[in-house]
Parts: sequence; C-alpha cells; structure tokens
Amino acid sequence: MEEKKRDSLVKGQHIIAEIVRNMLEGREPLQYTTLVPSLYYVYLHTNDYKRLEGILPRIIEEAKRALAEELERMKQNAEPPRILQNLGLSKKNPMQFVSAQEGWFIAFYESVDEETQPGDIVIDSELALPPKTEYSSGLKTKRITTRLKGGKATSTQRYEDSETRRERVYANITYEDNSGQQVYLMTKDQIVVGRGGKDYWVDLKLQTLPDVSREHIRLRWDERSHQFYIKDLSRLGTTVNGKPIPSSIETGEEQKRDKNIEVLLPAQACIGLAGVVFLNFESASGL
Repeated sequence: MEEKKRDSLVKGQHIIAEIVRNMLEGREPLQYTTLVPSLYYVYLHTNDYKRLEGILPRIIEEAKRALAEELERMKQNAEPPRILQNLGLSKKNPMQFVSAQEGWFIAFYESVDEETQPGDIVIDSELALPPKTEYSSGLKTKRITTRLKGGKATSTQRYEDSETRRERVYANITYEDNSGQQVYLMTKDQIVVGRGGKDYWVDLKLQTLPDVSREHIRLRWDERSHQFYIKDLSRLGTTVNGKPIPSSIETGEEQKRDKNIEVLLPAQACIGLAGVVFLNFESASGL
C-alpha cells in the first residue's frame, strides 16, 4: 500500500515531461516557421509544491534543457513548408521551428483550484502570434493548458485578441536568480517581490540568498498619476539605478511597523535587492 502511494508522487521527470508535452501541443505553424511557446506556468498541489520546493530551481534548469533539446530535434526532423515543396525548393528550405521569445520562462505555483489533487500537474503556456496581415486589428495570444490529472493527460487551446485579454500588463521585469535568466510580466497594479515563505505571500518569488528579504519590495501603479511607486520592506535595503531608497519599515522591540514610505519609480529602472539580485524594470507602453 505504501509502495503504491510513493509511485503516485509527482517526480521532477514527470513535470519536465509535461512541460515538453505542453510545448508540442502548443505548436503554431505559420507560412515558413512553426512557433512554440516560451512562457510556462506550472501549478502543483500544495503537498507536491512544498515537497519539491527545494529542487524547483534544478527542475527549471533541466526543463529548459529538455525544451531546447526537443526544439533542436524538431528542427532536425522538420519537413519543408508546402509552398516551397511546390516550388521545388524543399531541400534547401526546411520548415524552421523557433521559440516565440528569446529563452524560456518557467514558474511554479501552488494550485488554488480545489479540484487539483496530489499527483496532478497543470501547465499553462502562452504564445503571442503576429497579425496575419499588416491590416489586422491586433495581436492574438494562443493559450495552451495541459493537465495530468489522475494519470490522464488532456490539453485545451484558445485564442484571445490582445484587446480582450483578461490580464493587463503593467510592466516587464527581467532578472537572474539561482534558477537562471527569468522574465516576469506584472499583470496586477500592485505586487510584492521577495523570497516568500510559509507566512509570506509574494507575487514574484526569487530563488536567492537570504540577504533578500521574504518580502523585499512592493511595486505599485497609480492610475491617477500614471506613475509607478516602489516601497522598501527589506532588512538590507533597496537601490534604484544605484541609489539607495528610504526604508518604509520601522523596527520596534517586538514588531515591525510600515511607515508607508513610497518612492517614485522611473519607467525604466534597475532595482537592486540587497546588492544580490537586480531587476530590470520596464513599464509597458501605452499606460
């Protein structure tokens, strides 16, 4: 009985295989190229997430390697586009398989879906598609969801116009932590960034040294002024473009107090967290 329970546990190799499956399910053929998703969001049951949390950076590293190897295999076995076959140019011009964006982005989250059970793996990926013609009204985003639930694999796809997407992107944040180069899209008007923890919810969770606080900074978009603001919640400080910003935390004998001190954040800025991790912040155009 105990042996059967162990066999049903989610393992790193299962997650990596599901990420690769999601990429294959999400292929989008164009005229001369086939795009594959580069953004992957992995949701696990709380038990599985906590059990694997310590090795998630390694799983991300190996998943990126597996994606790159599968993409290369697809390139090697690619057939030429039909239009080129008709022109007799098939041997010189095989179909090109490319990642929709530079590099791979993989993030893990605890699933809040009550239907998610231990052993389940749910992966959402997205692929921004170019307009079909220069007269198209806008971009489309292809969203691919793959599920491994109770040992059964399923997948769904949907297309959304950029104008009707549920999530608004306020800013783009790129950085490098222990899990490698990362890209984070700020889709809320306020986020908390830090290492996170059991009693510390963060939107952008960093895999890094404890010099970075569990809740290190708060970023906020103000709709009235159309400006971004940053608040330092940390122990070892925060810099913006190399200059320290004032701390918003006052430490008493038994508790901390937030003095609600915010600093204006430029539309483009380098945010340093305790001199350990540096976030390249760029506000979205059109805000």
